[in-house]
Amino acid sequence: MADVPTLNPFKISQKQLDKSAAKLNLDPQVHGLLREPMRTLEVHFPVRMDDGTTRVFTGYRVQYNDARGPTKGGLRFHPDETMDTVKALAAWMTWKCAVVDIPYGGSKGGVVCNPKELSVGELERIARGYIRAIGRFIGPEKDIPAPDVYTTPQIMAWMMDEYSKITGYNVPGVITGKPIPLGGSLGRGDATARGTVYTILEAAKVLGINLKGASVAVQGYGNAGYFAANLMEELAGSTVVALTDSRGGAYSDAGIDPEAAFQHKKDTGSVSGLAGCKAITNQEILELDVDVLIPAAIENVITQDNASAVKAKIIAEAANGPTTPEADEILYTNGQYVIPDFLCNAGGVTVSYFEWVQNIGGFYWTLKEVHDRLKDKMTQAFNDVHRMAEENKVDNRTAAYMVSVQRVAEVMRLRGWV
Repeated sequence: MADVPTLNPFKISQKQLDKSAAKLNLDPQVHGLLREPMRTLEVHFPVRMDDGTTRVFTGYRVQYNDARGPTKGGLRFHPDETMDTVKALAAWMTWKCAVVDIPYGGSKGGVVCNPKELSVGELERIARGYIRAIGRFIGPEKDIPAPDVYTTPQIMAWMMDEYSKITGYNVPGVITGKPIPLGGSLGRGDATARGTVYTILEAAKVLGINLKGASVAVQGYGNAGYFAANLMEELAGSTVVALTDSRGGAYSDAGIDPEAAFQHKKDTGSVSGLAGCKAITNQEILELDVDVLIPAAIENVITQDNASAVKAKIIAEAANGPTTPEADEILYTNGQYVIPDFLCNAGGVTVSYFEWVQNIGGFYWTLKEVHDRLKDKMTQAFNDVHRMAEENKVDNRTAAYMVSVQRVAEVMRLRGWV
């Protein structure tokens, strides 16, 4: 695991594409076009700081492929942001949008900065400066940003406002992940976790597993992990037996109340030390004998070194990239069911799409309508991937890529690009 950070994320994304292209016997011309982003943008823009000085910030926006519709993807404020990272994330967004069959291509963006060192005023001026720099390249029919690492609904509100100033009229559909009063969608808060749970429900059906009373372990008790634990109890009747965060974890075979654990974390900073529970590490939780394991923390936690010790029947990747390629092969060989990340955690972008649809139409849905539509989308996407895996005798991750790449390639051919 020590050498993972040195790997080029864009090269990894290309290798994943190459594997699915080979399985699909993809036209080499289509493959060649899909291996590179269609547009990359690097901007440098000035921002007046609180002390009166002016700093020049670097921003990126990559529009990977727009064959299926306007591009869609998050925007990060991070000190270590690079063009290669943004290119890889834009590629993965392309496949994520295609696997859930929403009419978007993939994009991603970032500003090189450390939000922890910036005041609210400086953050606002960076947000507005970035939009002024990229404004002509985005729009509700071109490219729609959204919040990602260290960006928030408030930052999205400033960006939407700045874009609207540039155009001279309100354009809520240019950005998703906005606050509700500014055109945000109901149901966005737990969308990623809810989509994850909907895919788990479908996996249990095809595997013949009764989730009522089934044991669940969640690694990473942040936003997605908290909602996933609650929803596994609410929608599946399952029992959460283990939770961890960056500082430790808690285990109880009698079950853990997700709300009590969340309150304990708010009070102490960690789920570690929860009353009536045994301490457990982030490594140990992966190897518990449970029915469902939900990695919802960081990437590369299941590796070739520990994959053989993972006992869960279903591994639902709420996090991005929690399983290495070597571990994937071990889990597949051992007959364990992995729901790959860009299918499993696609609930977030799906409800972002719903937000855009509501903005464009000027008509807003009830929470129940959002939940019902999300369930329909996630269920269909799961079954499309499961069918592809069964028919081609491949693992679910390869199958998910095959579904996505096939959809993008078909539209490119229909449009006469190749």
